[in-house]
Amino acid sequence: MSYQFNDQFSAYTHQFAAVAARMNRLALENAETMFGVQLRTLEKNVDATTSFLGELVEARDLESYKTLVPKGLQVARDNAERVAAAGQEVFGLTLKTSEVLGQLAKSQFEAATEQAQATVAKVAKATKR
Repeated sequence: MSYQFNDQFSAYTHQFAAVAARMNRLALENAETMFGVQLRTLEKNVDATTSFLGELVEARDLESYKTLVPKGLQVARDNAERVAAAGQEVFGLTLKTSEVLGQLAKSQFEAATEQAQATVAKVAKATKR
């Protein structure tokens, strides 16, 4: 009986370790993806801002500055929109990952409950003999 319990416990811990490793892998993949989204957004914003600043530095008269003001506002607006879109994408990725992690935890809990109920049933059956 003790040997059977040790085998079941060992199988359960191996299963738990496998699920924990999968959860860690999913969390890491999510973090990498979120970092990539944010990095691409930062790169686009830096490129747009740098390009605008290059034009601003080359401006020589008041008329040039007057035409650059609306362009500067558009660059700022575009940058803000990219940041907002990246934030929404990151939120969506986090939500999807959370759902998957929740399903993994739920399935692990259900499997552990089934195993525990089966073990209790076997012990109860063995003690009735």
